[in-house]
Amino acid sequence: MALGDALDGEEVAEAARVTEFWGRLGLPGLVDVHTHFMPERVLSKVWDYFDSVGPLTGVKWPIVYRHDEERRLAVLRGFGVRAFTSMLYPHKAGMAEWLNGWAAEFAARTPDCLHTATLFPEPDVGRYVRAAVEAGARVFKSHVQVGAYDPNDAALDPAWGLLAEAGIPVVMHCGSGPAPGKHTGPEPVARLLARHPRLPLVVAHMGMPEYTDFMDLAERYAQVRLDTTMAFTDFSEETVPFPRAELGRLADLGLGGRILLGTDFPNIPYGYVHQLEALAGLGLGDDWLRAVCHGNGAELFGLE
Repeated sequence: MALGDALDGEEVAEAARVTEFWGRLGLPGLVDVHTHFMPERVLSKVWDYFDSVGPLTGVKWPIVYRHDEERRLAVLRGFGVRAFTSMLYPHKAGMAEWLNGWAAEFAARTPDCLHTATLFPEPDVGRYVRAAVEAGARVFKSHVQVGAYDPNDAALDPAWGLLAEAGIPVVMHCGSGPAPGKHTGPEPVARLLARHPRLPLVVAHMGMPEYTDFMDLAERYAQVRLDTTMAFTDFSEETVPFPRAELGRLADLGLGGRILLGTDFPNIPYGYVHQLEALAGLGLGDDWLRAVCHGNGAELFGLE
């Protein structure tokens, strides 16, 4: 199927802008470590939450890529995203293992998706995390804000230990944006890393708004990284601007393999290309963009 048959005119035009972006950098495409695919009825509820201006967002949040699964995959592929994730997360006990089953099936029929899994503090979390790892999971999602749990909950210790030993990254929404939770912020994560210093942790959204504190953790722990999801965009800069005094550290972390491209596709209130343009607008140079938009993610996940 030709790209124009799968996408509408605006998406074809945006795809041209995205591919021009990475083509100019001499890249083979993009590696996006923070995209959402989940069972349709679950995703529908997530979109309903955004539509209702829920308390965690508090602002209008129009979903730009409100399409069925096949169309969303076509959009990402049209953008030249050569590897992406199916970030999904439970908000209560009893959901994670079921979500992991769906994600395993999705990864099996979607070879460009990095097999994603999730977890929740519950008695059998160690068992189903091990099962997911043995089934080939390459990345986990932890959402301590939506799940309202402490990452230091004793029930999770076997899971963190297993993931640290296996070297499987965990993308964790642990910053206090867009609204603080009981267990968000750098302090619980610092305690977690003190006990599991080898855990490959990817701090989602650059840890906004606690950017500086989470960069401190990345400098302290060799396996801590941050993803760019929604950071630096006009949407986020209006309320939680990245401190420009930290651009030097951001440059060093990116060139050191510690900053990864993330976008939150499809749950974003602006076009995909805007995230890329926002990164370019930081003025950190083409080598930095090449590392962040492809090289760092490719190295982390062993992509050719």
